[in-house]
Amino acid sequence: MIYSVNFAGTNIQIMAMNLNQRLKGLSACKIFLQSFLNNPSSNPALFQATQLAYRHNNWFTIEHIHHAFRGIIHYLDKKSLEEWTKDVKEPQKMKHVAIIMAGNIPMVGFHDVLSVLISGHHAILKMSSKDKYLWPVFIEELLKIEPKFKQHLSFSEKNLDGFDAIIATGSNSSALHFEQYFGGYPNIIRKARTSVAIVDNNVSDKELKALAKDVFLYYGLGCRNVTKVFLAEGFDLDRLFMAFYQYKDYINHNKYVNNYDYNKAVYLMGSHKIIENGFVILKEEQSLKSPVSVLFYEFFKDKKQVYKTLSLINDQIQCIVSKNDVPFGKAQNPELNDYADGVNTLTFLSNL
Repeated sequence: MIYSVNFAGTNIQIMAMNLNQRLKGLSACKIFLQSFLNNPSSNPALFQATQLAYRHNNWFTIEHIHHAFRGIIHYLDKKSLEEWTKDVKEPQKMKHVAIIMAGNIPMVGFHDVLSVLISGHHAILKMSSKDKYLWPVFIEELLKIEPKFKQHLSFSEKNLDGFDAIIATGSNSSALHFEQYFGGYPNIIRKARTSVAIVDNNVSDKELKALAKDVFLYYGLGCRNVTKVFLAEGFDLDRLFMAFYQYKDYINHNKYVNNYDYNKAVYLMGSHKIIENGFVILKEEQSLKSPVSVLFYEFFKDKKQVYKTLSLINDQIQCIVSKNDVPFGKAQNPELNDYADGVNTLTFLSNL
């Protein structure tokens, strides 16, 4: 297929990349990211970007940025990409798809960008002000690997225009704004969600330590972070504290400790019953979304009733962690077909 692209008033025809070329170019990014993680000094531009990202937004620690990179490396496995895209067909016409990214965790919009590129469309990236240093360097490296992606990528610095469809992620209030302004376009508009865990009394200590990762990674700011645990009646809460102890140093993080001190003070002044160990607060609560430094919990007698309750509020839940659902420790390690909000992005893009 040939596309016409206008450069400086001159119409130039460009042969479109086919799916195999796109797969090859994207999967090659795995190599430079892996090399960087093995030796950060091997890529000075990306090293500087990680430092700037942390200075600009202290929630983005170097450790968490590197974890995000490992997640991208997992996505870019060539065999996994080929299996994921086996039903992808070339578009009849390249569409421009705007992607409004959230900024809660590093490079959180990567799956959307990957989906648009894989589908053969053009991604217009609208970065979050909280995450504006990592993306330009990553895209620069991608274009070094495969310059033909230039016809598939651009950044929007100001107001969005020239797009045919939109994928937007944000809070519930921003989602209302998105729906108001972009409701007339084909769209995927995501609202705020969170994740929960269901813990039986026979859960092992190893599984609880893995659950700690689901709770604490990215300081609990991701939609796949567990903010509420349903515990079997009689479960010993000390087992949670023991499993969580590995994250005790979080209290030394300036933003985290500010949240911890604030929430503790609010609960104590309100005479709320809480249990805390100096770096995390446990509060028995029916609500799902706990604030940073707090984990809500609720005891259950009948696990079937828990699932029934969760089914009624499915639109608020990103994933469920348990022995029978997402494995403990894997909430923040989704597979390519683990679509946010359960909306198949590839299907959406193929229907444009």
